[in-house]
Amino acid sequence: MRIRAFIFIECTPGRPILVAEALTKVPGVEMAHAVTGAYDVIAFVEVENLAALGELISARIHGYPGILKTTTNVVVEAGAGNGSTENARGKHA
Repeated sequence: MRIRAFIFIECTPGRPILVAEALTKVPGVEMAHAVTGAYDVIAFVEVENLAALGELISARIHGYPGILKTTTNVVVEAGAGNGSTENARGKHA
């Protein structure tokens, strides 16, 4: 079963754009963006299983210069996929 997750990343000052650009080149990272707010970068990943997720985070993401801390939220239910706030039953989230 494929695992999808959002990874929220805190970076050292001046590194968020470089981190986001570098992460987009890592296999399994579908997208990464430098953002404002509590985190500096948000990445969306998709991997084969939980073991692969752990490997991606610990070996590829944590090892990148400028990354201080990550928080990972695993997707448990697919959304509408088009930016909508409707869930599978048609109600708003």
